[in-house]
This record gives sequence, structure tokens and C-alpha cells, in this order.
Amino acid sequence: MTLPLPKYFADFLNDIRPTPAQRADMIEGHTRLRERLESDTQLKTGFVSMFLQGSYRRHTAVRPKDGKRADVDLIVVTRMKESEFTPTEAMACFKPFLEKHYKGKYRQQGRSFGIEMSTVEMDLVITAAPSEAEAGVYSSLSESEDDLHFDEDETQPLVKTALDGLPQWKTEPLRIPDRDLGRWQDTHPLVQLSWTNQKNARCSGHYVNVVKALKWWRLVHASELPDRPKSYPLEHLIGDCCPDGISSVAEGVVRTLEQFSQRYAFHAACNQVPYAPDRGVDQNVLARIDGKDFAKFHAQVVAAAKKARKAFESSDAQTAAPLWRELFGDKFPRAPDTGGGSSSKGGFTSHEGGPGVVRSGRFA
Repeated sequence: MTLPLPKYFADFLNDIRPTPAQRADMIEGHTRLRERLESDTQLKTGFVSMFLQGSYRRHTAVRPKDGKRADVDLIVVTRMKESEFTPTEAMACFKPFLEKHYKGKYRQQGRSFGIEMSTVEMDLVITAAPSEAEAGVYSSLSESEDDLHFDEDETQPLVKTALDGLPQWKTEPLRIPDRDLGRWQDTHPLVQLSWTNQKNARCSGHYVNVVKALKWWRLVHASELPDRPKSYPLEHLIGDCCPDGISSVAEGVVRTLEQFSQRYAFHAACNQVPYAPDRGVDQNVLARIDGKDFAKFHAQVVAAAKKARKAFESSDAQTAAPLWRELFGDKFPRAPDTGGGSSSKGGFTSHEGGPGVVRSGRFA
């Protein structure tokens, strides 16, 4: 017997999603940045498009903890040619623009610029389309995608289909300047998006919520875990370990943790980091993770897997909920002290007797 507690997980997920203020800040910041790029006299001739990318676009974002800002990834596609610009020169082209509009609010990173807003931080990722034809595809993508829709619409797939019937992600990789490495590299954000869309469908819409739950576990236990893996590398590992065909978020969490424990046991024992090629390009997303850190992370996953399995196989909510709360903290609802009444945590129902539904990836 298993106990998926769908209503508990529905309330938990609702409480870890980005806030309305963060979503409003994202929309305002994104809109203003696009308008400024399109009207900038120095950049507009080489500007192709800008589109939302990252966890918000893939519907796997969680609310930041401890007053930190939410990160939003924005891909800027340009007509720059790597034969004419080094990575440093390519990024330098955007500095006058940033000095004009975001002076004192931006910082240069290895492959992007971070721009601080009141509740979010936008990561501006500069890329180059490999050909003029590809530039046209990305320009059309920007016009057709509803980038400003920061809430998840469960009636729509993550990837839209072009008018000719071909998925819009079937393009060549973009080229991204890596200032730290001193060279241009491939990146294919639309393949990441397409992969997530297909994986979520194979998991009956539960996959993106499994990712959110485990990202939150990572935040709750940050003091016990090494600094990495986190963010997209962690999401990538979750994607590789989450089985298809799961029937609930609880099942997905349990089986993903168990698969991670088994799959990477040898790597952890040897203080090695597995090779994990990015979706669509042969770039190791775990390249910056230390072997000892990976082993420490693996040990914590093993312990979490045992606790999650015990919670999942508990006979009642009074036994299961405290175990889930050990994993996910106080955002996970308490069970009622008795068989009836309301939860001791305000705002939650008793979770008894109702079917409970975790919708397939909602922010609202």
C-alpha cells in the first residue's frame, strides 16, 4: 500500500511557487528590457530576438528562500559572427546599453549579465545565430511565443508548433560566448524546453512538480549539502532519474531519489562526477562540480530516499506527513491530530476524504 497524499502535495506546491509580486516584476522587467533593446540605436541592427528561458519557461521554478531574488533567464539572439568577435568583445558590445539603462544594477558573469530588479534578477544571455536563416527562425519564435505568460497554462504544451508542422526547436544550436573559457560554445535552450515538455507528458504532467519538490528539498537542506549540484544541473539529474509513467508527485519524488541513489552509487564511492551531456549539445552540465561534493550530495540523497519511501508507504497521513515535513520543511502541511478537524497550520484543509489533485504544473 502507498499513500500519495495528493491534496497535501497540491497545497505544498502552491506554497513554493513564485509569488504574484515576483511574477509581476518579471513581466515588467522583461517587457522593458525588450523595448530598450529594440530601440537602442547601436544594438538594434544586430538584434534578432529575445525569449524567456530557464526554469520559469520550463515551469520548474520555485520561490526563493531567505529573501533572495528569483533568477530569470533571457536569451538574446544576435547576428554577431564569432569570426569577428571574441567572447569578451561580444559581451562588451552590450556594456554601453547596460550602463545607460541599468547602471549600478548589473554585473558581468562568465556567460551572461546579471541585472538586479526589486524581487528578481534577470540573467541576460548573449547568443549568436549560426546563420541568417536561423536568425529568421528565432525572430519568428519570439513573435509567436507568449513570453510574457509567466503562469503555467496546463492546456498548452511547453513547446509550440510552427505553421509548417515542424517543431520550432528543430533548429541549429545557438552560439554563446564564454568569457571565462575564451571561446564560443554551443547551447540549445529550445531542445531543453522540448525535452522537458516530452518528459512531462510521459509522466502525466507530474514531472515538473517533482522537479519543484526536489529543488525545494535542496533549499530546505542547503546547510547540510554542498553548494553544487543546484539549479539546472540538479534539474538535469532529476530528469535523468525520474521514471516515466509515474502516477503522483509523491511517487515521482520517491522513485527519483531511489534511482539517483542506485545510478550514481559507484561514482559517489569513487568521488567521481558522472558525465551528463546537455539536451541537444555535447556539453557536460556537471563540469563544475567537484567529485567529493558529488559524493556528499549523493549520501544525502540516499538518506532522503529512505525517508521518502517510508513516508510513501505509511498507513495514514498522521504518520506520513511528519516524514514529508522532515524532507520539505514547514511548507508541507501538517496532518490533523485526530481523524477530523482542521490542520494546525492555518490555511490548509484536513486533507481527509477528498481526492486532491496536483495539477500538471501550475504557478497560480
